[in-house]
Amino acid sequence: MITRAGAGVVGAAAVLLPAGMWADYPELVMLGLACVAALLVGVVWLLARPSLAATREISPNRVAAGTSAYGVLTVTNTGRRRSPPSLVVEAVAGRRLAVPLPSLAAGAGFGTVYPLPADRRGRYVIPPPAVGHADPLRLFTVERRQGGESVLYVHPAVHPIASMPLGGPRDLEGPTSVSSPQGGVAFHSLRDYLPGDDCRRIHWKSTARTGTLMVRNNVVPDEPRHLVVLDTSVAPYDDDTFEEAVQVAASMCVAAGHAGHPVACRTTGDVPDETGSPWDSRVSPALDLLSGAVRTPGDPGLPALADLVRDVVAAGEGAALTVVTGRAEPRHLEPLAAMRADFPTVSVVRLGATTGSSVLSGVLTVDARTSTEFAVRWNQLFPR
Repeated sequence: MITRAGAGVVGAAAVLLPAGMWADYPELVMLGLACVAALLVGVVWLLARPSLAATREISPNRVAAGTSAYGVLTVTNTGRRRSPPSLVVEAVAGRRLAVPLPSLAAGAGFGTVYPLPADRRGRYVIPPPAVGHADPLRLFTVERRQGGESVLYVHPAVHPIASMPLGGPRDLEGPTSVSSPQGGVAFHSLRDYLPGDDCRRIHWKSTARTGTLMVRNNVVPDEPRHLVVLDTSVAPYDDDTFEEAVQVAASMCVAAGHAGHPVACRTTGDVPDETGSPWDSRVSPALDLLSGAVRTPGDPGLPALADLVRDVVAAGEGAALTVVTGRAEPRHLEPLAAMRADFPTVSVVRLGATTGSSVLSGVLTVDARTSTEFAVRWNQLFPR
């Protein structure tokens, strides 16, 4: 690929040669020929491309916004001759990073660590590093990508807040459901024997009745759990308010995780996922989701809340529900009052809304202009 300098030399040659011949000015012709010679040397130089192998890792690949993430680059000269100095080019979060490489002897390696931009929340797919090769005058350059893509999750900033009081039992023989984690001591149901099952769990009466080996399906009793839903429709927010809402949702998920509660996070634009349980004792899946949360014009918003909740929470499964939105229309919040019978606790956080407006019966409502103001008000309601 020709560079700006190379394009300038091509233009100079195209002007100097005809002008020198037309004006019978040998000096201009010589300058034009010098430009042509420089271009030819650059092309020949690129033909002798060095053999460099590059690998790149992101460490850590999950960071909070405003903290540090690094690229760890290792380059090896796999050729038979010394490689000239060159560049490795990275494209991260819309920015172009150039990492200089020294001249490497045959078989020699070089490693370096460089900072990556991680100041804004997002899920960034980083393409493979491009190993560049240029002529000495930088008239031409060739880039060759090596390795695979990497993903950098920049999680939203969170505020230290108290977890939602969820209640519910925490014992070895508590209530169970189809979504209860496997491997506990509470009996949930009988199922077919699978290779590797403990023979002591075989239920002989059912085996004799059905003619098929049946085992006791023991699970971990249901725990208090927390579902956090972020409204990702366009209407309730401006850009700044939406970022504040994302931070509130992230803070709620982290607080639940620190309290040891399984948490599920969804946005109103989510496509239902029927693979596996939506609940996780780890917070990172929720923060990964929120890293890439965006407002989209086709997002149904709160009118789709009932269907979304039904896809996550099974009938009779106790869970606290928190909805984070902006200046939502009161009619879109009315279904929350009807959900109160299905959840031990229902709360709604409204960013940018007027304090105390349209408070729903039986629904804990917290209004705030910013996520910081929300954290203060929340911790006043539930001291840590």
